[in-house]
Amino acid sequence: MVKKAIFLMMAALLVLTTACSSSGESGGTSADDSVTLRIAWWGSDARHEYTQKVIDLYKEKNPNVKIDVEYASFDDYWKKLAPQAAANQLPDIVQMDISYISQYAQNGQLEDLAPYLGNQIKVDDVSENVISTGVINDKQYGVPAGVNVLGFQYDPALLKKAGVDTFPENLTWETYEALGKETAAKGLFLDGGVAPDIFFHYFLRTKGLSLYNAEGTGLGYDDDKLFVEFFGLMRRMIEQGAAPSPDVANQTKGIIEESDLVKEKGIGVWQWSNQFVALQQVANRPLEIAPMPGPDMEKGLYMQPSMYWAVTSNSKVKEEAAKFIDFWVNDVEANKLIKGERGVPISGKIKEAIAPELSESTKQVFDFVAAMEPKASPMSPPPPVGSPEVIASLADVVEELNFGKITPEQAAATFRKNAESVLANNK
Repeated sequence: MVKKAIFLMMAALLVLTTACSSSGESGGTSADDSVTLRIAWWGSDARHEYTQKVIDLYKEKNPNVKIDVEYASFDDYWKKLAPQAAANQLPDIVQMDISYISQYAQNGQLEDLAPYLGNQIKVDDVSENVISTGVINDKQYGVPAGVNVLGFQYDPALLKKAGVDTFPENLTWETYEALGKETAAKGLFLDGGVAPDIFFHYFLRTKGLSLYNAEGTGLGYDDDKLFVEFFGLMRRMIEQGAAPSPDVANQTKGIIEESDLVKEKGIGVWQWSNQFVALQQVANRPLEIAPMPGPDMEKGLYMQPSMYWAVTSNSKVKEEAAKFIDFWVNDVEANKLIKGERGVPISGKIKEAIAPELSESTKQVFDFVAAMEPKASPMSPPPPVGSPEVIASLADVVEELNFGKITPEQAAATFRKNAESVLANNK
């Protein structure tokens, strides 16, 4: 009750503040046909800098448009967006994460963009598999800002130092564990640990399953032996010294400069392709990208939107907001500024047009994504409402498991109980 009261007070305060401040109002048109857009996103300082340049370019080409910007770190972004949503005062264009888009769509806070596709937003050069990732309950609530694919980003020189000449082709989980024993014997982590939800979901997809069922009302697998198999392997990697213990991993979590790979204590890391360039820049030595383990890698692999652009239901200038999204997707000059930082562009023509402008590490990402795209399967539906709580529960359970406080079987049962409790609210 206390939390609810605080939330309502924040929403009321926001409404009052917005009413008193013209700069805080959602977009609209004026008597002289000028249009004001509000746009919000999360990210690093580098992202803020080039996004502002893209916005300036849009305003230069559309002198009647003014754009107010709001940006923050990932965690602060969602804290700011929640009271704005409660007060029906969301910006016209919002950057949406895959873990939140279902919630905002289900709450009626996002506009169906289907009527704008082919009109204000051209998608002639976009794969149907990619654009359909923004569809929830038959409505197009998001347009991907770029796409990513999972892979193993590693230092080939460190791999050789561990006595392994090349990363094996057609890697399986069994050879991955054996490789970990070899690198651990040389005092090197094979990897820095995995994000539990992302990689368990990938593992389940290789079995033809998913983390969530199609309705979003429960887990997408019935046999907890799959949980035990996957996270049992991850725990053995820690026990064998092939991956860092949770206390070590927690000290460096999210800090690239402190990562084992950068400090030459670890050979690689499993993560999304758009994270490679920053890792390469900080490591400042040649790195490579290898495909995911199998068997059935093709079933598990999918092209995931790095994030979406969405137009909010409360916007008074939805057509102009859609035009800005089109500018992001299809304008060559804009994409020469973006340089694939939000994932590989979804337009085939844009990918070709900006190729000469890319750094060597960005070219590696584009080439890797191009090699994986024909092998990838359609993405699973966006995570359901409640998924952030499910993911947090999974992270807590896996941490207890990796600390050795519970067995894989106990972890599987606890996670199922917690997740099913959250997802039952969607029935």
